[in-house]
Amino acid sequence: MALAEMRARLKARVWQVVAQSGVDVSSIPQAELDRLVGAISDGLLVEVDALLSEASGKPNTAPAAPLAEDADEEAERVLWAGRPFMSLSVQYQITSERVRVVEGLLGKERFDIELVRIKDVDHKQTLVERTLNMGDIFISSHDVTYPQVTLENITNPVEVHEILRRAILKARKKYNLSYREEM
Repeated sequence: MALAEMRARLKARVWQVVAQSGVDVSSIPQAELDRLVGAISDGLLVEVDALLSEASGKPNTAPAAPLAEDADEEAERVLWAGRPFMSLSVQYQITSERVRVVEGLLGKERFDIELVRIKDVDHKQTLVERTLNMGDIFISSHDVTYPQVTLENITNPVEVHEILRRAILKARKKYNLSYREEM
């Protein structure tokens, strides 16, 4: 379910609860009441996501490891790990060598995209996603199986985009790769 749809359903439920509560809210201006219900809905979404993280034992995001120049270049390091907002069955990982996507709760399906095969990385945030500090990251690659991959509903997408961009540049430099574009 998309974030906007989750937010709309939750907001409708909050309005329903307010109506059923019997509390007189007629003295509150409609614009203020709309803002209050929106804020409550957003707060509930964030709290439910935090509860899902606690229940699964897997945080929505893991801290990024610095890209140290003097570190062992052969060892693959996890630079960032996370999951989509409100999801337990999908996990994302950015390492110093690849982007990994693992899907499934009981059965697992995993696919990797090598950093040196990635052509372009972009991110997008809607207004609702900006208020919740999340967004989508779009990856275009030379990978035949997965030429387009979207990391959906990522917390701190600007930071994750930058981690991925730097990792791609470092991997290209490590393997002395460059791409030439036709104009």
